[in-house]
Amino acid sequence: MQQAHDYLAEVDELSNLLRDQLESIFFKKTLFKSWTVNDVIGHLYMFDLAALKSLQNEDEFAKIYSNVSSHLDQGMSLLESQYPFLNELSGKNLFERWYGNSRKLGVAFAHADPSMRLKWFGPEMSAKSSITARQMETWAHGQEIFDALGVKRTAHDRIKNICHLGVATFGWSFTNRGLKVPDHIPYVRLISPSGHIWEWGDSVSPSSIKGKASEFAEVVTQVRNVQDTRLASEGAIAKKWMKIAQCFAGQPENPPAKGSRFTVPRENFGV
Repeated sequence: MQQAHDYLAEVDELSNLLRDQLESIFFKKTLFKSWTVNDVIGHLYMFDLAALKSLQNEDEFAKIYSNVSSHLDQGMSLLESQYPFLNELSGKNLFERWYGNSRKLGVAFAHADPSMRLKWFGPEMSAKSSITARQMETWAHGQEIFDALGVKRTAHDRIKNICHLGVATFGWSFTNRGLKVPDHIPYVRLISPSGHIWEWGDSVSPSSIKGKASEFAEVVTQVRNVQDTRLASEGAIAKKWMKIAQCFAGQPENPPAKGSRFTVPRENFGV
């Protein structure tokens, strides 16, 4: 399954950024809700492990699901819910645990039936959708770390999986907020990192979104506010979508405020 190899490439890119960093870097705050790098890696590790268990051992997945759900029901935040799971695992030890598990996850999904149905924290999904979601999460949360460390990330064409997920969750972005889904989806025309044109929808649609694929991915994953990109949104439906786009599961989340998420200048680099 190509999506599994794309996920592994995403993991390796983030790993290469962090592997030789000082231990103190893991406790540096990011611009994402003041989560630290450690918090981000812990979040990825917990849900990557859950995804692996959903493929290999439903009983083990059920335990993770039950524990996380119980903590959330008790009023814990999503971040707080991972603390019992991590059991004080942190820093480079957490990083190595995350990386080792992520490699296992990618290899396991590479050999899985793409149409296999898997349990998750919400509706079941196919194995293909599951590993695509893990790539999306790794890419989006990875951006928080790239930003915090003052490193500009190079975009790759594997981002197409995330763009497709963004288009596929057009209706979800509205229904998740209790809004009526528009009668038509905007035409989406994106320029890939390698210069190819990617298109979704009907080119004669009265609404459209055009621009860089990397910026579209940033908006649907809520890595950036649409006003911090050069995406061209035409028509009321397209403009509304870009204000509420959310390609991930869970409660409705608002995109970051304009100007609040960016790559921190290197001169401000520090813990």
